[in-house]
Amino acid sequence: MRFVLLDRIVEVQAGQSLVAVKNLSLGEEYLADHFPGFPVMPGVLMLEALTQAGAWLIRDMEDFAHSVVLLKQARTIKYGSFVEPGRQLQLRVELISHGERESGFKGVGLIEGQEMVKGRFTLTRYNLRDRDPALHATDASIVAGLRELYVTLRKGAVGARAMVRINSSDGRTPALVPRSEI
Repeated sequence: MRFVLLDRIVEVQAGQSLVAVKNLSLGEEYLADHFPGFPVMPGVLMLEALTQAGAWLIRDMEDFAHSVVLLKQARTIKYGSFVEPGRQLQLRVELISHGERESGFKGVGLIEGQEMVKGRFTLTRYNLRDRDPALHATDASIVAGLRELYVTLRKGAVGARAMVRINSSDGRTPALVPRSEI
């Protein structure tokens, strides 16, 4: 994966669905050209973010059995409004079919409940060693890197589950406190 379009994986229901977020920052290089004076996230990158969310769901449910997960087909993709810097795109994918090499998904990207991208897509998966047995070590290296990245993407979600929102001693200011301290 050359670039990561997810900042955090918020929730995984193994074999069923995944929720992730993408925080769009003005510092993202592609925004300088898309569009000058009116920076917005390109629609193809919104679709790629959904694809990446689906790929993480497959990796999670198959224990990283494949080094390569790619978009094979996108159907009925519809776009809502523009996604501009400073906004958080919530990506929700749901597994609708799962075969030996292909998986079908429906997905939606939301900002404050408004649909920004929506559609169905199919991902295909394989290992490089399937095409060239000499690439076994390359597969292992790719999977090791993906496992590390997955841990990083899940850290915020794990930490969030370990915290509880409570009111502070003044009774007005909410605070996050580790569950172990309650």
